[in-house]
Amino acid sequence: MTTFAQHEPLTDAELDRLGHFLKSCKGGRAMNLEQLDGFFAALIAGPEAVMPSEYNRELFGGETPEFSNLDEAKDILGLLTRHWNTIAGTLFKGEVYGPILLQNENGVAHGNDWAHGFMRGTLMRHDGWLELVNDEEQGGCMVPIFMLHYEHDTDPKMRPKPISPERREDVIVHMAAGLLQAYRYFRKQPQNGAGAGTLEPRRNAPKVGRNNLCPCGSGKKYKRCCGGASVN
Repeated sequence: MTTFAQHEPLTDAELDRLGHFLKSCKGGRAMNLEQLDGFFAALIAGPEAVMPSEYNRELFGGETPEFSNLDEAKDILGLLTRHWNTIAGTLFKGEVYGPILLQNENGVAHGNDWAHGFMRGTLMRHDGWLELVNDEEQGGCMVPIFMLHYEHDTDPKMRPKPISPERREDVIVHMAAGLLQAYRYFRKQPQNGAGAGTLEPRRNAPKVGRNNLCPCGSGKKYKRCCGGASVN
């Protein structure tokens, strides 16, 4: 049976310390804390295991992280491992994982960086995620992530309709629920299986046919929008 190390989730102070280290990495291309959270979520929920030796390069923007001393290295790597275990343990128990979203100067969390990090994670196992995207029964769980990922895309055709503050909160709720649904999909867990009683925040994503209008509100068919342009 799969088990995960029993560590407490990172404290606010530890999250700040990890976020500061990522921000200080040379090259300035390392993920921020929100992107890291989405990235880890995709790797954990995805179809195949991805080892740190493979994903660390993506995480740190193609650079090798530089630590000031051995203690800092142990600290940062330990924080990364604990955070990974927090996400993995939550999903393994059949519970919705609440994403870490950074707030802007007005105290608003938009969730775009989380979706960007998640999509970078899917690209590490492209073909497996494409299977989910193309699944007419389950592929709809990815739509909230696509909405936030493509919200400010340089191609206007890829953007969803403007997202109001109220709708954004709803999209984020669906995004968290969709993560658990994706995790279950790749493990062939029944949707009403163990842990279902803990899913009160979850709102099941509806079935989205390839020829139906995309739920993101673009007005295009799903196969021409979020159902076909995400993992390519």
